Amino acid sequence: MKPKKISNDDLESLVTGVKTQSLEAVGNYLYKGFRIQVSKYNLSGAERVQLLYQRRRNNGLCIVCGTKVSKKNPSSGKLYRLCEHHRKTIQNKT
Repeated sequence: MKPKKISNDDLESLVTGVKTQSLEAVGNYLYKGFRIQVSKYNLSGAERVQLLYQRRRNNGLCIVCGTKVSKKNPSSGKLYRLCEHHRKTIQNKT
């Protein structure tokens, strides 16, 4: 993923998030030509995947490929967790 460009105010809130150990601060950022990477130390593979899954789900992205999901589940009203392509391929496997 490309780093997110941040301003002075965003940098201050990022530092505050790191101080409070908020998971919202995790990510790649670009500040005046410098790339800042914030991540948790010594995460297992499962924990990294779980954070990626949560971040993609919260942003309305497919958890497999990261493309924007447009359709909603009629029973829950929430966006599907998979894009149309992956929903079709996974349903065909079962």
